[in-house]
Amino acid sequence: MHTKQQIRFLLSSAGVKPNKRLGQHFLIDLNLMRLLIDSAGISKNDVVLEVGCATGSLTGALAGKAGFCVAVEIDAVLAGIAKSQLADKQNVEIINADVLENKFEINPVVVDALNRGRAVHKGRLLLVSNLPYVAATPIMLNLITGKIVADAMFVTVQKEVANRMAAHPGTKDYGTLSILLSATGDIRHIRTLKPTVFWPQPQVDSAIISYVRNAEKLKAIKNIEMLGKIVGAFLRHRRKMLKGCCKLMTGERSTGFQPVQARPGLSRVKSREWPCYDWLDIFSRCGIDPTIRPDQLTPEQFVAIANLCSES
Repeated sequence: MHTKQQIRFLLSSAGVKPNKRLGQHFLIDLNLMRLLIDSAGISKNDVVLEVGCATGSLTGALAGKAGFCVAVEIDAVLAGIAKSQLADKQNVEIINADVLENKFEINPVVVDALNRGRAVHKGRLLLVSNLPYVAATPIMLNLITGKIVADAMFVTVQKEVANRMAAHPGTKDYGTLSILLSATGDIRHIRTLKPTVFWPQPQVDSAIISYVRNAEKLKAIKNIEMLGKIVGAFLRHRRKMLKGCCKLMTGERSTGFQPVQARPGLSRVKSREWPCYDWLDIFSRCGIDPTIRPDQLTPEQFVAIANLCSES
């Protein structure tokens, strides 16, 4: 693990500074790095994904505990530094790429590396990372409902994201991320982090958060892809009553989860329309009042709606 002085030296030697555009804030508190790693309970059977590995400060410690570690870094200079620092680690693969192929898909190169690791190591797939702020939410959403699924996540995120992860129905932070995390697993706030534990210092507090998939909750979900679609579709109209949302959804695309906030032009799209569900009957069978807003529904109620849609 690297101290602030070591990181500054490595960057200076490469002729670069922290990239503000990429939101580079290096975790420099070694005790907090150990807390993040220890919280994950990593074993030699586990495959670990680290996003934003930077100089490899955390990566080396992860590799010492995991069976295989895939570290992704979008910055070519930092990826080169990490490869040099970890050249002796045989169980580490460093990928210089964007972890996201697009908003709805993990980069296939990353997926391939993780699958190769899992073919050998039969334990859990873990995300353990000081996540880049700009990509934190889509990364976690993809690892819940995407082609490759994490068994658990142990991450540092900015406080705003941490609030969204653990938000309750009816609150301003409640949305797609909190619903899908709660519907599929258990969230725990481990530690609040002050800006001083990072270099350069961000303008806000951060937090270490854990998410562990819950087998009992997963049994209740008939189709995780449908759940993601239902959540995204209703939350695009979060200020409308449920019965009003159903009218607006006529003609909407039914592909993948979407950002929580509605955007102009998404209400009426002619391709791949939603099936003609009897929404009022579905709400009735779920015991849901059709005059409430989507952001008042609990994760369990979203699951119930998605399950009935799957049956249809």
